[in-house]
Order: sequence, then C-alpha cells, then structure tokens
Amino acid sequence: MTQRPSTRITDPRVDRRLFTIRSIATLGGLLFGYDTGVISGALPFLKNPASQGGLGLSAWDESIVTSSLTVGAAIGALVGGRLSDRFGRKRNIMTVAVIFLIGALGCALAPSTATLTVFRFILGLAVGGASATVPVYLSEISPVEIRGTMVSRNELMIVTGQLAAYTCNAVIATLWPGAHAWRWMLVIATLPAIGLWVGIHLLPESPRWLASKGRAAEMWEVLNEVRMPDSVQAEGQDIIARVEEEARMGKGSWTDLRVPWIRRITMIGIGLALLSQLTGVNGIMYYAPTILISTGMGTQASIVATIANGVVSVVSVYIGIAYFLKRLPRRRMILTGQSGCVASLTALGLVFLLPETPVRSYLVLLFMLSFLFFMQCFIGVTFWLMLSEIFPMRVRGLANGVAVFCNWVGNVIVAFAFPNLIEAVQGSVFFIFAVINLGTLAFYARFLPETKGYSLESLERHFEEHYS
Repeated sequence: MTQRPSTRITDPRVDRRLFTIRSIATLGGLLFGYDTGVISGALPFLKNPASQGGLGLSAWDESIVTSSLTVGAAIGALVGGRLSDRFGRKRNIMTVAVIFLIGALGCALAPSTATLTVFRFILGLAVGGASATVPVYLSEISPVEIRGTMVSRNELMIVTGQLAAYTCNAVIATLWPGAHAWRWMLVIATLPAIGLWVGIHLLPESPRWLASKGRAAEMWEVLNEVRMPDSVQAEGQDIIARVEEEARMGKGSWTDLRVPWIRRITMIGIGLALLSQLTGVNGIMYYAPTILISTGMGTQASIVATIANGVVSVVSVYIGIAYFLKRLPRRRMILTGQSGCVASLTALGLVFLLPETPVRSYLVLLFMLSFLFFMQCFIGVTFWLMLSEIFPMRVRGLANGVAVFCNWVGNVIVAFAFPNLIEAVQGSVFFIFAVINLGTLAFYARFLPETKGYSLESLERHFEEHYS
C-alpha cells in the first residue's frame, strides 16, 4: 500500500471551493450536535407539571424522550447509508435538512409527552442520516492530503452545535425561565436546518458516487472544481479503474458483506462505532445537569456549568484537528484517548465516594471535563474520520450505515440506561463504564488498522489483499 506524500492545496480557487463545501455540509454536524445536546437543558423544565408549562416527565419519561432521538438516529443511519448509495450523497443531505426542520418544529410545538417522543424520533432520523452521510461525502470529495482535517471538521461542528445548545439553554434558563422555556430551546434548531437545505443546492455531488453510477463526465467536472490541475488526471483514472474492477463483481449489496475481507473490515468498523458510544460520552453530554444536581448543585447552576462541557469539547476537537491529527497516526490517537477515558472515569467514580460538599461537585465537573478532553480531542476527532475511510466504495454507504446504526444502538443503550443507573447506583456507574472502556482499549489495540496518508482506493486494495 503506497502512502501519498503530504502536500498543501495552494490554488485559492480550489481552497475557496473546498471551504464552501465544508462549511455548508457540516451544518448537518451542527444540527446533529444541537439536537442531541439541547435536551440536557430542556429536561429540568419538561419535568415541571403542565400547570407550570412542562409535561410532568418522570425519570422513565426522561429516558423515553431522550432515547427516542437515538432510536430514530439508529434507523436513520441504516436507511440513510443505503439511500446515499442509491440516490447520491447530496440528495440524501438535502432530504435530511427537510426532516431536521419538521422534527425541530414538531418538538417545539409538542402538546404532550407522546407527541414530543414522536417528533424526537423523527428528528433522530435526520441526525442518523446526517451522521451516516456527511462524513462519507466529505471523505469522497476531499483531496487525500487534507481528508483528515476536512472530515474532522464535521466533529468540530457537532461539538460546536452542542456548545450552542448549552449556551442557548443557559441564556434562556437565566433570562427567560418561564413556563415554556424548553420550547424556545428546541425551536432554535430550525435556523441551521433551513441554512443546510438552501446551501446544499450549491454543492457538487461526490465524484466517487458519480463514477460508480457511470456518470464519468460529471465526475471529471467535479474533480476539476476541487483538485489542483496536476492531480486531476491521476485521481480520476484511479477512481474509474476501481469502479471498473467493482463493476465486474456486480452491484454492491448486502451479500457483499459475506465476502471475507469486506466482512472483517465491516466488523472492525462496527466495533469502532459501537464502542465509541459505550465510552459513556453521551451519558455525560445528555445528563450533565442531572449528574451535577445529584451532587448537590442547584438546577440553574448545573445548567450554566454544563456550558463548560461544550467549551471543553470544542477546544479539544480544535486542538485535535489543528495539532494532533496532523502529527499522530489515527490508531495512536484512538489508543491515547481511550487510555485517558479509562483514567478519567475511574477518577469520577472515586470522587463520588467523597462526602457531599461543594468541593465534590466541582471535582465531579473537573473529571467530567477531563474525560471529555480525551474523548473529543483524540477519539471524537478520529473515529468518524476512520469510518468514512475504511469501507470499500461499492458498499461504502451501506457498510457505513450499518456501523453508524450500531453507533446509535450504543447511544440508545447509554441514553436509556444512564439516568436509571445514576438513580440506582449513583457514582458507581462510572466504574462500570471504566471497565467497559478498558475492554474497548484492548479491542482497538488488537484490531484497529492505520489509514492516515493513504488514498481511499489504495486502502481498499490493501484490505482486500491482507484481510481475504
């Protein structure tokens, strides 16, 4: 497997076009982050009785409302991956934008818990579709030299969306803590949904998808838009050669997952996707105020303190993209982050053994932030990127959709179990997640391949040769 030398994109025209593509496409990541993060601040208001503008949610209702989005996201990822193979990455993102808008409006106007649950599920379909499609689109349209930073910008937008949700929650909870504060928190997501729908019309389709559908002339047009002139011919010919090789094997389908090397790389992708959720990261992101309230911190103070989670996540992802991703192999980044997660979760469990004091509340917040640093700086930056790189083109949307489906299944498990575990065993829940993370570290050390610096076509040929 030949590794390509690292070069910089220096044509201002190409730079501007790639910047526009990244900025618009990653609005899907921003919506992903906002819609998953906003519920943490809405829940305290949703627990109020109907007479005070809430929906009277119980702990069980909280689990259902929160996890309904993740159930929808699991289905959206599975279906969205397949649809993106059939109809194109661009059209799939366009559809996702419409579903984001419908889901956000429905949630904000929901008159009952049942209605809110249904529209959270619909919103989840969009979140899952975006998570399965946007990284693949960015990976396929990016030059190999900057593919890592292009795709990882989507993770930066996810955590930026979460930070925006926490900030909006805190502002609304502080300045307008009225009966329907949660409705204003939820409706804000309609704005980037409209922006995504308008903007995606301005972007080109993935050149690799166009080639796979026999639309070579359009593929060459797109490559001329987003590549330096001296690299267009070689990459285009490599894409067409690989498409012709795969065409001789027939149309990509579920049966391809039975091919030994495709099955193995798919199982590695599923493991990477599922275990990244079983770190417990979204238990902390969804229920941060609940965790802090359980330590004795006040409701409003807990919601405001949660902004720190968003700030640390954004700063950590930025550091990961700007510094570590350019210097470290993907595999080493994941192993480093996983080791830090184990240490931070163990420390969180130990802090909960201390007497209840204000100091303990701030120590819990400190180690939550430590966990988020390792998770977002090293794992969050890398795992979506690797999922967009490792699958063969003929089943890239399908296999990525299956892996992201499993990622959201892990999210459902964590979202549903976390509040109930907190209520049942309190801080010991973090010891449980520390053990899971230790097993995850062993899996990554044994099976995770390296992808940095290789074209998607050379990775595919390497896996076919060595995993068969």
